[in-house]
Amino acid sequence: MYFPLYRPRRLRKSEALRRMVRETKLSPDDFIYPLFIVHGRKVRHEIKSMPGIAQLSIDLAVREAEAACKLNIPAVILFGIPEKKDPKGTEAYSPRGIIQQAIRTLKRELPDLVVITDVCLCEYTSHGHCGVVVDGEVHNDATLALLAKMALSHAEAGVDLVAPSDMMDGRVKAIRDLLDRKGFENTPILSYAAKHASVFYGPFREAAESTPQFGDRKSYQMDPANAREALREVRLDVQEGADIIMVKPALPYLDIIRKVREEIDLPVGAYNVSGEYSMIKAAAQRGWIDGEGAMMEVLTAIKRAGADLIITYFAKEAARFLEKNRSGC
Repeated sequence: MYFPLYRPRRLRKSEALRRMVRETKLSPDDFIYPLFIVHGRKVRHEIKSMPGIAQLSIDLAVREAEAACKLNIPAVILFGIPEKKDPKGTEAYSPRGIIQQAIRTLKRELPDLVVITDVCLCEYTSHGHCGVVVDGEVHNDATLALLAKMALSHAEAGVDLVAPSDMMDGRVKAIRDLLDRKGFENTPILSYAAKHASVFYGPFREAAESTPQFGDRKSYQMDPANAREALREVRLDVQEGADIIMVKPALPYLDIIRKVREEIDLPVGAYNVSGEYSMIKAAAQRGWIDGEGAMMEVLTAIKRAGADLIITYFAKEAARFLEKNRSGC
């Protein structure tokens, strides 16, 4: 009986063989772990829509970051929840702001940890939008100076990378110019270059207390239907001085991650966002899917699409899984 000479199953016979020819391999080095920081001490507020994730005071955030370090996760990204909000998000760029305090503490306690900070006003403004509101609309150019000021305050506190996520036009250049003028030319920018107006951010907005008080963010975040525009956004941020490019969300935008990876030679990140995390957690809690298997399949897909770095709430869980399932002779 005729049969093709090549039988793909030959290389699937054992786990050792499958490991040898595996094309995409995950490592804790790939992960960035998000932390939500609040004022106070010994504060842990569980986030109902994100099982296993909590708002943490700085002392507990240090312990959480230390646990991540022990799992060989190299980096955290910080999101702040201020005590008070106002129309211009004043605490976002205050030297005494919650994130500025957290940076100083984390770098003192865990000097080898890479600390990244979200640069956006939405958590700090009373209206919940990512920029300054003028006559009922988010004003792009009035926002740029505040974002740059926020990034500078993080750099002065000792941050390793700043990550603007606001989607204002020109914000990477505004941040780069101010950092360079103030002597922080070696502080890298991880730009949320292609951030889409997605329904998958819902649980995050509970965690960060950043739901818009009116309207939505579609006038500044990207239309999910546009792939060519995503590449234009990426090229603009590269021209303006971004050091790492991010696509957000990850799972519904694997095609965008792949296009970006093929387009540029900078490191590419992807954000495995809250809704993606919570869907898996909810289905696993109901016994509908294998939660660990889904977690690893999703993270592998994101890396296979071309992401070098993955921001994920699964970071600790996935790192433990990889350690537990590390094979040897």
